[in-house]
Amino acid sequence: MERGIQRTATSIAGDQLGERAASADGQASSYAGRSKARFLIVFMLFLVTTINYADRATISITGSSIQKALHISPVEMGYIFSSFAWAYVIAQIPSGWLLDRFGSKRVYAFSIFFWSMLTAVQGFVAALPVGVAFATLFLMRFLVGAAEAPAFPGNARLTATWFPTAERGTASAIFNSAQYFATVLFSPIMGWITHAYGWPHVFYAMGALGMLVAGLWLKTIYAPRQHPLANEAEIRYIADNGAMVDLEDRQVAKERRAAQTHTHTQNGSTHGRHALSQLLKSRMMLGVFIAQYCITTLTYFFLTWFPIYLVQERHMSILKAGVVASIPAIAGFLGGLLGGVVSDRLMKHGFSTSTARKVPIVVGLLLSTCMIACNYVDNQWLVIGIMAAAFSARASARSAGPSYPTRRRSRRAGCARRSSTPSAIRRASRRRSLSAISCREPARSRRRSSS
Repeated sequence: MERGIQRTATSIAGDQLGERAASADGQASSYAGRSKARFLIVFMLFLVTTINYADRATISITGSSIQKALHISPVEMGYIFSSFAWAYVIAQIPSGWLLDRFGSKRVYAFSIFFWSMLTAVQGFVAALPVGVAFATLFLMRFLVGAAEAPAFPGNARLTATWFPTAERGTASAIFNSAQYFATVLFSPIMGWITHAYGWPHVFYAMGALGMLVAGLWLKTIYAPRQHPLANEAEIRYIADNGAMVDLEDRQVAKERRAAQTHTHTQNGSTHGRHALSQLLKSRMMLGVFIAQYCITTLTYFFLTWFPIYLVQERHMSILKAGVVASIPAIAGFLGGLLGGVVSDRLMKHGFSTSTARKVPIVVGLLLSTCMIACNYVDNQWLVIGIMAAAFSARASARSAGPSYPTRRRSRRAGCARRSSTPSAIRRASRRRSLSAISCREPARSRRRSSS
């Protein structure tokens, strides 16, 4: 009798295995021949983020020369560095509203052009009197910070629009690693331009390059359903696996705003205040704020004071500092890619999204504290090695940082996709077989006792 039950359960499991395998094959065939337009999107995000961070780094590479030419003290230089961050923080919420209202393509293009134009204008500060030059440079950096505010919210929107959940960590790691690639590529170039032609020419060159990239952005960025290089198979693939393909669609956005306006009219202003109150009381958001604060603090040290530290405290020339500053950036580039890949691998191996994102962040931030040891080291190359390790660890934490949430139905789709793999099907079939046997066992025992 027991053997008969086992044979029946095995037969049922085999039938279910075949049905699920056929379903998985059918789903895979529906995606056959899909295009790769999303890879062009992530390349553009990588390129624009590279220009973004190169423009931020102009003031750090040229900082020592600016201090000498304009007679700016370290305290005043600190104010100039901070002006960017102040405007960047203030403009975050307005830039998010602009992205929601007008879409990432137009807002981001305007942002790229505007910050590039302001970068070029900073070069003309050299012709101004010393007192006026300081105030003008402070104002220009403040405006650059405001202009760059839509960059990373725009990156997050486009990543959520174009990439399935399982690919989103890697895509985020790619464009986040651009900040390190920017230092690797442009720090030596900007150091050489400063040494050969003078610091104003760094701003002229980077501003002109950014304006060209703004034009390229308008030619290559579209919503998934409007992109000329994306076919139906790719759109169906990314939509079924978690991408929010209609997030950048103008008509859908218009309908969503109309629905929000109707809801706001019905509920009054208390709904918005309640949502903000929930956000501020959320433990998860508090953790995100703390993590981002720590990561950003490390980022700004390397983007602002690190080259000046090499020149003034480690007594390197501007040319050498520009080259040496790229070494931690190389380590950061590799660490950034590693953090995103590790995060996605953890998700694919069954760990929750929360665990997959938190592990690289916590481990990376803990390892980045090794830079404290530089206070007790005199050897230049040992200092660079420690800084490289710290920057790499910080990069792995940044690349696994929070991204756009997934849709509820895409989460179910992701579960179905994982359960469609052969190993998952076999495990599920075994569980059902054992469950069927265990359910029939008590009934068989009752029949024996009654007889």
